[in-house]
Amino acid sequence: WIAMKDDTLITHAGLHPFDHHGVVNPPVYHASTILYPDLDSLEGKKPVRYHYGRSGTPTTQALEEAATALEGGAGTVLAPSGLAAITIALQALTKAGDHILVSDSVYAPTRNFCDRVLAPFGVTVEYYDPRLGAAIEERLRPETSLVFTEAPGSQTFEMQDIPTISAAAHRRGLKVLMDNTWGAGWFCKGLALGADVVIHAGTKYWVGHADANLGALVCNQETLKPVRQMANLTGISAGPDDVYLALRGLRTLGVRLRHHQQAALQVARWLKGRPEVARVLHPALESDPGHKLWRRDFTGSCGLFGFILHSDRREDLRALVEGRRYFAMGYSWGGFESLLIPTWPSRIRTATRWEEAGHTLRIHVGLEDPDDLIKDLEEGFQAMAGGS
Repeated sequence: WIAMKDDTLITHAGLHPFDHHGVVNPPVYHASTILYPDLDSLEGKKPVRYHYGRSGTPTTQALEEAATALEGGAGTVLAPSGLAAITIALQALTKAGDHILVSDSVYAPTRNFCDRVLAPFGVTVEYYDPRLGAAIEERLRPETSLVFTEAPGSQTFEMQDIPTISAAAHRRGLKVLMDNTWGAGWFCKGLALGADVVIHAGTKYWVGHADANLGALVCNQETLKPVRQMANLTGISAGPDDVYLALRGLRTLGVRLRHHQQAALQVARWLKGRPEVARVLHPALESDPGHKLWRRDFTGSCGLFGFILHSDRREDLRALVEGRRYFAMGYSWGGFESLLIPTWPSRIRTATRWEEAGHTLRIHVGLEDPDDLIKDLEEGFQAMAGGS
C-alpha cells in the first residue's frame, strides 16, 4: 500500500473477494464459537487464523487491514466505540504509580475516565495547555509514562504541535497517544507525526451515516502487542454489524470528506463575517492561532468546527439553535446530517481558563448544500434579532 494514493487504498484495502467466492464486500460473520479441525489446533500446537468470535473474524480483519493501511501502522485493534478505544490505550500503557499528561482540550469522556478510573487506581493525571509545544518537556517526570494528545482539541479546536511533543516524549522513552478522529486518518497521519497509538472514533467519519458506534486503535510495532492484549483481557470487541458499516463507510471517506471540507469552510467564512459572531474556531482559517500548525501537519479539514457569539443571553442561544430546518441538536458528528449544539468549555478546563463572554457552539456541516445551510443559520440570527 505504500505507493498507493489514499483514494485507491480505501477502495481496495482489506478486500479479499476470492476468499469469499468473489463477493466484493467481506461478509458479516456473526460468530461466538469457532470450531477447530483437530486437537493440535485446539491446543495451539498448530496455527489457526481465528480462535473465538471476540478475538476476530474475517469481517474484523478486513477493517483492521484497511485502517492499518490508511494510517501506515503495524496493526489495528477495534473497539465498540471511540471511548472504548481510548480506555483500552490508556489502560494498556499505564500502571499504578505512573504520571500521565493529558491535553486540557481533550474529549470530555476521556477526562472523565482519567479522573474517575485511572486516578483512583493510582495514576496521577496532569492536564496541560494544548498550545504548550516544546515546553511539554518541563512537565515530564521520572514516573511519566505517556502524553495524550488530540488535534484539534474537542469543542475549542486548538492545534497541538504533535511532532515536537512526540520528540520530547520519545527522548524520555515515553509513549504518545493521539486522538485523530477529526483528521480521520485522511487529512492527518498521526503515526507519521510521531504518535505511537492513533485513536479513532470510527463512529464519526468512518461510519459516516450516524448509524453505528465503532473505535479503532492503530498502533506502531512497539505498542501493538500491549494494546491488543488489553483489549483481550478486558473482553472488549466490536460488533460485526458495526464493523461492516464502518468498513462500507470507509470506502467513500474521501468523497464525503471533500464535500464536508468545502462546505464547512464556506459556512465558516460566512460566519466570520456575521456581526453576531465574535470568533470562529477553525484551524483551516488563516486567522486561526493554530493555522500554521494545521497547514504543516494536515492536508485538509473536516466539517466540524466552533464559533462564539457576542451574546451570552440564553434567549439568543435558544433562538439560534431551536427550530432550524437543517441544523439539528444532537451529540456525535461525522454523519451526513448537519448539527449545532452549545458547548461549555469552562466547566471542564483545569489547566487553562476559558474566558469567552458569549455562548460557544459546535457546528458540524453535513452533506447538504452549503447555501441552504447558510440560509438556515441566517434565519436563526434573524430569530435572535427578533427576540431582542
